[in-house]
Amino acid sequence: MSTSLTLVRGDITEQPVDAVVNAANSSLLGGGGVDGAIHRRGGPEILAECRDLRASRYGRGLPTGAAVATTAGRLPARWVIHTVGPVFSASEDRSDLLASCYREALRVADELGARTVAFPAVSTGVYSWPMEDAARIAVETVRATETAVEEVRFVLFDERAYAAFAAQVQ
Repeated sequence: MSTSLTLVRGDITEQPVDAVVNAANSSLLGGGGVDGAIHRRGGPEILAECRDLRASRYGRGLPTGAAVATTAGRLPARWVIHTVGPVFSASEDRSDLLASCYREALRVADELGARTVAFPAVSTGVYSWPMEDAARIAVETVRATETAVEEVRFVLFDERAYAAFAAQVQ
């Protein structure tokens, strides 16, 4: 069975899926962009579990390319899978770290038993990854990753992101 890829232009915090992927920062304590929106809409339960993770397994923060799950709090999802994308660098190829975000999030989704997963365009906001390249890496990685996830939904905030992902999905 292959994973279906769906594109949605909209707000990732409104997706009724099993798991929402958060483009987190390594502190796991909230931030701007997708991370801030998920923490604000999901409520204090997410932050409480992130603080527990920092106090136990991730004292130095979640490493770039890794993923870990928490409750989704008040979101219309069961879990949030936090992953830390790489900051884009014109002088160093960090594509493997960006691909790892998608692979690791799908691995965590499989551990949870999630069948529907919503991803943002990881690293394309404040981390400045070029949208077209990020879309290529995201789609290629999801297609190449063995997973029991039935639907991967890329939730894209604006028309430019939607168009970049649409060009890769067709």
